[in-house]
Amino acid sequence: MTAPLLTPTLLHQDTEKPTLILGPSLGTGSLALWGPSVPALSGHFQLLAWDLPGHGASAPSTGGFTVAELAGAVVAMLEALETDGVIVAGRPLFYAGVSIGGATGLQLGHDYPSLFAGISIVCSSAKFATPEFWNDRADLVATAGTPTMVTGSAERWFAPGFIEKNPVPATDLLHNLQDADRFSYAHACRALGGYDLSNKLGAVTAPVLAIAGAHDVVSPPEHAHAIAEGVADGRAVIIDSVAHLAPAEDPAATSALLIDFFTSIPIKEATHG
Repeated sequence: MTAPLLTPTLLHQDTEKPTLILGPSLGTGSLALWGPSVPALSGHFQLLAWDLPGHGASAPSTGGFTVAELAGAVVAMLEALETDGVIVAGRPLFYAGVSIGGATGLQLGHDYPSLFAGISIVCSSAKFATPEFWNDRADLVATAGTPTMVTGSAERWFAPGFIEKNPVPATDLLHNLQDADRFSYAHACRALGGYDLSNKLGAVTAPVLAIAGAHDVVSPPEHAHAIAEGVADGRAVIIDSVAHLAPAEDPAATSALLIDFFTSIPIKEATHG
């Protein structure tokens, strides 16, 4: 295994505000996924997003990695940003991630319990499918490329009618998938195959908001409820209008939930460094 290097994207800079770290879904870049939610979120947070290896701004991975190593790479990224003054030590840090970005958020809560004052797990799970499923997908994409995933992802990612009503953001996200590095995508698939926090959720002590889409077949609402019930301090909310990419599908509803959740956390709990 090789620890990946992650490239952050500063979506909104304001060091006087708490920093919210935004995590990606498999096959998407952070700008296309989280961009629609930036106008609302930027009124309350400095916004920093990260991209998976071989996606968006991040360089391709040079070897396989685990979700735990992704979490460690996020921590290394944050330490570098603190050194550069982008993140101010002692200011609150929050995290929200979608799909594999949500899994990384749970892993961060498990492995680094004092790092984030609050964590939102968006359209994600404590365990995804089976290792065999993910290994088969990894083999297919490594051989034939990410375009093989476009048709199926278009069906899974979006609630019925979204693509027809919102062709530009939907096309941007599907282009992200088509342009992703095939081997990095395959490495991420294998990471998901080895990921399972379903029996370790009690070790996550930061407040957790699990958001699910009513139309999500990848991480259905019952997965959000399981996360909320398993962590020390959690609750689940379902957005009726979305499937698997909530920040892009319904940015208003997603942003409102995140703002309400993070701003309700007492600031004295929000320390790091």
